[in-house]
Amino acid sequence: MSQVYGRVALIGLGLIASSMFWAIKRGGLVGEVTGYARSEETRATARRIGLCDRVCDTLEDAVKDADLVVLCVPVGAMEAVARQMAGSLKPGATVSDVGSVKRAVIEAVGPHIPEGVHFVPAHPLAGTEHSGPESGFAELFDNRWSLIVPSGDPDAGAVADLRALWEGMGANVDVMDPDHHDLVLAVTSHTPHLIAYTMVGVADDLRRVTDSEVIKYSAAGFRDFTRIAASDPTMWRDVFLTNKDATLEILGRFTEELFALQRAIRTGDGDLLHDYFTRTRGIRRGILDAGQDVDAPNFGRSTKAK
Repeated sequence: MSQVYGRVALIGLGLIASSMFWAIKRGGLVGEVTGYARSEETRATARRIGLCDRVCDTLEDAVKDADLVVLCVPVGAMEAVARQMAGSLKPGATVSDVGSVKRAVIEAVGPHIPEGVHFVPAHPLAGTEHSGPESGFAELFDNRWSLIVPSGDPDAGAVADLRALWEGMGANVDVMDPDHHDLVLAVTSHTPHLIAYTMVGVADDLRRVTDSEVIKYSAAGFRDFTRIAASDPTMWRDVFLTNKDATLEILGRFTEELFALQRAIRTGDGDLLHDYFTRTRGIRRGILDAGQDVDAPNFGRSTKAK
């Protein structure tokens, strides 16, 4: 791949930003990558492990002269970051993000983007339950989808460059409307996370099952719930507060389905249960056929720590 940007600034140095850096370096996609994190400890860790070509001690220094600035902070923090960095952005630069909610990000960040700077929101559909600067790895985005979610009248060149960067990092890229994005993610990510948090909470509340039994006898289903529920609490708090309508809509649908299954179990309706499970198993097969997972234990993920 040829170089896409001269300088990229990564703001917030967690799993996604660190994986972006290693993927950028693997592909030779950017001349220089600067980084900034609010925490001095995080910046020190980044310097120790060689994360970013230059770790800056201020947000303004990190974004100065950058061709692309990527906001990798929780959705709830994006407005304050956008406001603080606005005066330091160079004309012609592009601002993007990696938030898993898009309409709220557009409304929070958009008003603070100066004239002559392009705003092209995005969302890589990739991650693990781990967080922090040491959790990233170059392969995170390989054959995963990254959605570019422009608003208003986006600059075609800015969109094309961002697409080229994500494709260079190994991702498949699609363009999507912000509101449709938020509904799709409520189905595929947000509501499943809420259900996982709930199931782990139920196990914690069910005092008839001791803590040691929950841990010792965890079958694959519960283990997978706990993996999801280990995700960053700040990020997920912000997701549900900022994608409220779509999440509540899908939760309503989920509740209806759950009641139907409760009724089938109560009345002994084996045919309904078998038909339902057969249909839903087909969705899993579709995910495998699309290359978005492999048919192996542990959700197809490597057991080595990332």
